Amino acid sequence: MNKLTPLKPLPTLIAVTITLIIWFIIPVPKGVNPDAWHLLALFVGTIVAIIGKALPIGGVAIIAIALVAVTGVTNPNSTKAAIADALSGFSNDLIWLIGISIMVSMSLNKTGLGARIGYYVISLFGKKTLGIAYSLAIAETVLAPVTPSNTARGGGIMHPIMRSIADSFGSKPDDGTTGKIGRYLSLVNYNINPITSAMFITATAPNPLIVSLIVSEAGGAHELTWAMWAVAAFAPALVSLILMPLVIYFMYKPEITSTPNAPHFAKERLKQLGSISLPEIITLCVFLLLLLMWAGVPAMLFGPNYSINPTTAAFIGLGILLATGVISWDDVLKNKGAWDTVVWFAALVMMASFLGKLGLIKWMSISVGTSIDNMGVSWVWGALILVLIYVYSHYFFASTTAHITAMFAAFFAAGLALGAPPMLLGLTLAFSSSLMMSLTHYGTGTAPIIFGSGYTTLSEWWTVGFVMSVVNLIVWIGLGSVWWKFLGYW
Repeated sequence: MNKLTPLKPLPTLIAVTITLIIWFIIPVPKGVNPDAWHLLALFVGTIVAIIGKALPIGGVAIIAIALVAVTGVTNPNSTKAAIADALSGFSNDLIWLIGISIMVSMSLNKTGLGARIGYYVISLFGKKTLGIAYSLAIAETVLAPVTPSNTARGGGIMHPIMRSIADSFGSKPDDGTTGKIGRYLSLVNYNINPITSAMFITATAPNPLIVSLIVSEAGGAHELTWAMWAVAAFAPALVSLILMPLVIYFMYKPEITSTPNAPHFAKERLKQLGSISLPEIITLCVFLLLLLMWAGVPAMLFGPNYSINPTTAAFIGLGILLATGVISWDDVLKNKGAWDTVVWFAALVMMASFLGKLGLIKWMSISVGTSIDNMGVSWVWGALILVLIYVYSHYFFASTTAHITAMFAAFFAAGLALGAPPMLLGLTLAFSSSLMMSLTHYGTGTAPIIFGSGYTTLSEWWTVGFVMSVVNLIVWIGLGSVWWKFLGYW
């Protein structure tokens, strides 16, 4: 083994330099705990290293845990307490909810159930190009609650289906025929992903982090359950999923608008998959069971004593899949994405949590809130300014997790300081955290997969991304706020 893969020099140098500048050169602001300021230096350095890809995110997280422990910024009086603090993120049940759910979702690809669902929906509604677009949206929405990796869902399951359909109509990136149908379907394929990611806590990895950040700033009375999140997202998501294919259709109308052969093509693919197998049936039953438990159905039917914690439900689902042999323990061990998520999530949640406990988030929120308050605007306009800055700063991020970890808590706390209702502001920022994925071809893991397939130009991608960000924000802020008021959330 002669080849080493160490830290990348330039992003590492930048991250270390910024950390040292904050730690040693910038004076600790008045009213800020010095330990909190030093933790901020480590936190910012970690985010910069993640953005610059100095190491894979899990590797950066391990170094961050080590630095928090060795510097004692969370507990300078005890090395044992310091390492306990550094490892405290691993006790967060929401982190394990996502990690275990990613493991459970492996069964979609392994059994072929994900592809079967996609082709089945297209066989029903695929006679028009718009019908194919809505079929892709329906299929991904069905998969979203049980696929915490939006990249695996949009890029790993749905994109191959989309490509096979485009190829069947002779629309390929390498011969200049993307305008037939491929460009349109690829843009739809991607822009479904931000919407479905916003629909469920378990639809993308950072969502549980958002739940934790809302609770840490607004208190336990404002904790979002899986069912509350899903119900809150339902109305605006439905409208967004209806509008999105239409908006893209009018922006880049495909040359092929009628696809009478698409249902036949989908049925042929279903024939190739054969009759539904026992592993698929078991997987489907497990997913239905998980949805029932996550939605709180046992508690609704039999009383609060039968309430099942969402993470407990995920472990039950994984246990059934292991016990029946649908997935093996080797499959679980080889799922690097799941274990990677658990590690980096634990580190980021730990650091964000202690920034709050040490009072830094409160100080930052007061500072930002005071700046906006000095503008003389109401909390409505102040909160809107915060949301717009939060969303469009995503142009500077290649990771939604890094973006959320860096900015969500401070912007949420700043909005609270302006007087915004906690749940209204929390839900707006929470859903915006997924919707902002639409902006660029690097905004989340799904983007480079679909953009890299070559169906669209950079200009087309960014134009559609910006337009859809505006449309989605209007829907989710306008209709969403009314819907959440109707639900009694604020």
